Amino acid sequence: MPIVRVDPRAPDPAVIARAAAALWRGELVAFPTETVYGLGANALDAAAVARIFAAKGRPAHNPLIVHVPDAGAAAAVVREWPDTAARLAARFWPGPLTLVLPRAPAVPDIVTAGLDTVAVRVPSHPVALALLAAAGCPVAAPSANRFTELSPTRAEHVARALGDGVALVLDGGPSTVGIESTVVDLSGALPVLLRPGVLSAAELEPLTGPLGVPAPAASEDAPRPAPGMTTRHYAPRATLRLFRGGERQAAAAAARAEHERGGVVGALLRSTLDAPIRHPIVMPRDPAGYARELYAALHALDDAGCSLVLVESVPDAPAWAGVRDRLERGSR
Repeated sequence: MPIVRVDPRAPDPAVIARAAAALWRGELVAFPTETVYGLGANALDAAAVARIFAAKGRPAHNPLIVHVPDAGAAAAVVREWPDTAARLAARFWPGPLTLVLPRAPAVPDIVTAGLDTVAVRVPSHPVALALLAAAGCPVAAPSANRFTELSPTRAEHVARALGDGVALVLDGGPSTVGIESTVVDLSGALPVLLRPGVLSAAELEPLTGPLGVPAPAASEDAPRPAPGMTTRHYAPRATLRLFRGGERQAAAAAARAEHERGGVVGALLRSTLDAPIRHPIVMPRDPAGYARELYAALHALDDAGCSLVLVESVPDAPAWAGVRDRLERGSR
C-alpha cells in the first residue's frame, strides 16, 4: 500500500492525478478529509464500490456517503434539491455536514443499501477537494477502517487497518475535526438528525426548523439511511468503559481488578483518577478539541496494548452530542 505525503497547502498535481486515475480504474484510494480519512471509489462504478465493502468487511445494509467537490456537483447524485438543502449547503459546505436526499438514477443500489436516498457532502480538506476536482466523478467514501472499528484520523491508521486492500493512501496530515460528519435527512416531510457531529442541532435548526430523531431500525441488519447508525461502532480493540462523576470509585475498582488480572489499563480523563492506570491521557476540555483528539487517543491506547480503557463521561450539553455518540457506540 503506497503512502504518499501531500502538502495540504499545495497538493501536488501529479500525485492527485495519479490518485484520480486509480479511481477511474476502479481501484480504492484512501484520502484525508477534515473529519476522518475516507476510503474512496468511483461512486458510479458498482464494481469499484463493492471493493469498499470487501476491504472494510462492511455489511451491505450500511450505505456510503458520496463526496462531491461543490453543491453544483451534488446534482449528479440527487434527484431533488430543496430550499433547505440549498441553505445548509451555502452555510456549511465545504464542511462536516452530510445531507440525505432522494437519489438520482445514476447512483448504484450498492451505494445506498438499496434505498431511494443518497447521503452526500462536500468535504473541506484541500487534498480531498483537489482529488474530487481531478477525478471528475462523485466518490463514495466511508471511513478507511474495518467495519465497527476506530476511524482513522492519520494515514498510518489506514495502513494498519487495511493493509494491501488500498491502491494508494494520500497522507494529508491529521484530520482537523476528528469525528465523522453530522448527517441530516431532508428526504421526508420534516428534517431528521440521523447522526450528530461537531455541527450541533442548535447551529442547524435556524436553517432547518426543529430536527426530528430517526425511527428505530426494524432490525440490526435493516438498511439505514446513513452510515454510523449501527448499535456498536467506532470501537477500539480494548473494552471501553464510560463512567460519570458519581461512578469514580467503581471505575477505580474496575481498573484495580483489571490490573490484578494482568491487564493493561488506559484512560481518557478530564480530571485525575486514583487508580492503577498505566496509560492516562488528559483530554481537551472543549468539545471541538476533544473530538479532534478522540480517535487518535484511542488508537494510541490500542497500540499500547490496553485491555481496558476508562473514559470519564463528557458533559450532556448539545455541543458534546457528537462525541457522546461516538463514545457510547464504541462502549457497546
